[in-house]
Amino acid sequence: MLTRRNKCSVGQPQMSMSFRTSKCLPLRSSNSFSLRSSKSLSLRTGKSSEKEYESEFMMMMNGKILLEKLIASNNGKRNPIRNFTAEELQAATNNYDPTKVIMKCLFYELYKGSLQDRPISVMKFEEKVLDADQYCFNCIAFASQMSHKNILKFIGCCLETQIPVLVFDSVAHATLDNQIHNPNQFHFEPLLLKHRVNIAMEIANAVAYLHVGFSRPIVSRDIKPSTILVHENNVAKLFDFTLSLSIPEGETHVKDKVIGTFGFIAPEYMTTGYCNEKSDVYSFGALLLELLTGKRISHSSCFENGEEYFLQELVEKYIEKNKFNEIVDPVIVGEDGLWPEKEQQLLIYTELAFKCLSKSEEDRPTMVEVAKQIRQIYRSI
Repeated sequence: MLTRRNKCSVGQPQMSMSFRTSKCLPLRSSNSFSLRSSKSLSLRTGKSSEKEYESEFMMMMNGKILLEKLIASNNGKRNPIRNFTAEELQAATNNYDPTKVIMKCLFYELYKGSLQDRPISVMKFEEKVLDADQYCFNCIAFASQMSHKNILKFIGCCLETQIPVLVFDSVAHATLDNQIHNPNQFHFEPLLLKHRVNIAMEIANAVAYLHVGFSRPIVSRDIKPSTILVHENNVAKLFDFTLSLSIPEGETHVKDKVIGTFGFIAPEYMTTGYCNEKSDVYSFGALLLELLTGKRISHSSCFENGEEYFLQELVEKYIEKNKFNEIVDPVIVGEDGLWPEKEQQLLIYTELAFKCLSKSEEDRPTMVEVAKQIRQIYRSI
């Protein structure tokens, strides 16, 4: 399995969990059930057809797994979880209309949807992907704990399907990846320097919250432009917790199978399988460079000597040769050029990115420190 599994310890107090209609979402209540332990299940639905029986069986199995996952992650502390029916979500997405897809990755597709005129986002996992169900449960376990303005709010899920379908707040636009790398295709307004630094500041705050806002620090392992959604007024929202894990109490690292996106994976995690909060700091440094240059962290190009360099080294070469403005995204340069003060601000920003990308985790700042520095840069622009 690619995601880390935690087992409940012996003597873990039982936890009651119910799926119900949330007060903040005034929609018709679905079939409901309650779980009083991982071994006892009470269903209050009829068994008038084979289809209904199958739905009840999936709810029972998925509910059991979900409860175990919730207890294992941060002692089961969570926000209320709304239970949706499969029919509700099919109607909300027009039977998962491909034109409603906001983004697609290996594990899932994220759809725009609407329930009783309330816009929502629906995450549907690919059943054919190995361990997709575990990625899904992992996402629910962590997303249900979140309460931060720059993390997309998790509303609930449908347990009737083979793999649960997740429901989040709505997203007005698309991913940061779309805005940086495909702005013309999606008809976005140019992402100006102040907008980019503001997005970096908001995501830094969200990641710092993961690291210090819980009794057991949460490591995302997947900080990148495609896991950041951009809402109205360029408000950034972190949303994907499929790969997240918690660091056990009393430990500084956790070992797990190496998984992630090339260029965003910290070198020590890549070589040893051990990761912690500093692994996210490394990923965030890669994100900063993508925001600065408009190029992917995996981008490579030849410099003056004919040698090929990846993005970080390429930026360093351009700075050494006093050609910094040539590697900065033309949208940033084209606003009104790089006058000395503006170039100095960008160099400070770039230096922070390089610190985050240090090969040694000890040389990287914490995300709290990173967030403070980006806030200072933002105020100076």
